[in-house]
Amino acid sequence: MTSPDDSAAVICSAKGCRAPAVWVLAWNNPKLHTPDRRKTWLACDEHREHLSNFLGLRGFLKDVVTLEEWEAAPRP
Repeated sequence: MTSPDDSAAVICSAKGCRAPAVWVLAWNNPKLHTPDRRKTWLACDEHREHLSNFLGLRGFLKDVVTLEEWEAAPRP
């Protein structure tokens, strides 16, 4: 049985990982997205570097911030 809070849990985007997300990796694919568009992947501490490297090697990674900072930032 799950509690109501389980459905609101924010988990890591790494394949098969169910750990709580701590980081937001903001990225975009310049061939598909406008320069101001930001897609996001979430990462736990364990997968932050791996996911950052994956996006960085492709030139997609734009920013890495804590989930707390991301949620506190004003959005248009």
